[in-house]
Amino acid sequence: MELKNYLARFKEFSSEAINDVDSIFSCECYHKGHKLFLPGNCSRNVFFFEKGLARLYYLKDGREITHFFFAENSFPSSIEGIFYNQPTPYGLEVLEPSTIRTISYPELQKYLNNSISAERFIRILLIEALATLSDRLHAIQFQSAQERYSIMLEKYPNIFSRAPLGHIASYLGITPETLSRIRSAK
Repeated sequence: MELKNYLARFKEFSSEAINDVDSIFSCECYHKGHKLFLPGNCSRNVFFFEKGLARLYYLKDGREITHFFFAENSFPSSIEGIFYNQPTPYGLEVLEPSTIRTISYPELQKYLNNSISAERFIRILLIEALATLSDRLHAIQFQSAQERYSIMLEKYPNIFSRAPLGHIASYLGITPETLSRIRSAK
């Protein structure tokens, strides 16, 4: 979905505000495997996925562990870099050809300082991000691998055609062999 159409879903934005926000984001296309930022780097960019899929990952004992998937209509960014201007423990990798709208946070901040509707929208995005993080924490602490698998399929119904099995297994916190057993039991 284009950024304009995504923003039109929120009553906080007038048509003029939607056009203003759309005009300050650049549009870039990335190939599969492109890393938007790496663990240990400081990314000050805000991304919006119009088309494609990416994963947020971290390194543990030399292995990449998938923390989240981000598909169309999502705003993956580095909280550490944006809000604290510090290196992030995460990396963001594009998993399929993607169309991504981008703006640096300092540039976005200039717009936010002059727009009440944009500030409200950012608040909505932050609340959604907190809810997503809370759900993820709950899943890791209290749900079985089978339950996490079922919830993942609800959230990302076509994930198996879009992401490698190893990334899916690490997102679920299981081995690829366990993932195969869960899938074959269905």
